[in-house]
Amino acid sequence: MATVSARSAWWLAIRPATLTASAAPVLVGSGAAWAEGAFAAGPAFAALLGASLLQVGANFANDVFDFERGADNAERLGPQRATQQGWISPAQMKRAMWLAFAGATAVGLYLTWIAGWPVLALGLLSIAAAYLYTGGPRPYGYLGLGDLSVFLFFGPGAVAGTYYVQALSVSTLAWYAALPIGALATAILVVNNLRDIETDARAGKHTLAVRLGDGATRTYYLVLLAIAYLVPLLIWWRGLASAWVMLPWLSLPLALKLAAHMRHDRGLALNGSLVRTAHLEVLFGLLFAIGLAW
Repeated sequence: MATVSARSAWWLAIRPATLTASAAPVLVGSGAAWAEGAFAAGPAFAALLGASLLQVGANFANDVFDFERGADNAERLGPQRATQQGWISPAQMKRAMWLAFAGATAVGLYLTWIAGWPVLALGLLSIAAAYLYTGGPRPYGYLGLGDLSVFLFFGPGAVAGTYYVQALSVSTLAWYAALPIGALATAILVVNNLRDIETDARAGKHTLAVRLGDGATRTYYLVLLAIAYLVPLLIWWRGLASAWVMLPWLSLPLALKLAAHMRHDRGLALNGSLVRTAHLEVLFGLLFAIGLAW
């Protein structure tokens, strides 16, 4: 078992690379708000901070609960997990999880003061979803429902929510803009679960990848990428934004390279595909936000 400093252990537990999944929806929601004259810097920054704290809390929850349920063990192919390695105790991880959720709640109360009770409802649902993904008596991540949750909360929830705290309403453009980001956030989870398909099955973690099987999961990933790139075209065709909304297509070469890798990558090689999918989401999100705002 490798030994790391306490600071490094907590840094690894935070999983900084995953924070792109929380930043991209805020960028896109803010880009849509800018396009329709509703951008507000304060609420946009608060949305980014709240989303990041939620992501960190979810990462801490997954770290400790997957360890306690036996999903994270010595056979794990993904990055090392702090609780499983013994660097951080389960009790410490749970305290940190609740601290992150408390920080997200504080931000949520500020946004509720600005935008009203719908923000409070969304925030409480988001915290419950983050906890119950791997925590509680029947974690839904073990039942194959994680993909749906990620799509809803990182897509419509985060994008439309970011738009709402600035505009106090949600436009048709914001709903459409949520779809590609939800699809790409889900694609990140798909790579993760494809990599862990064998160990998850043995641990009784019946993710959608376990239920679909290897081949269908790879096809599912390609469908999610296709959705992401077709929606900007649909937005332009419907006249909801200018041709600049097609700017995310500049990232298409990276997506095509990923699609090629996903045809044959297995085991540890999928860690690289996981990182590149996260990079694709943030690049796509940045280009999409600029294209919407232009």
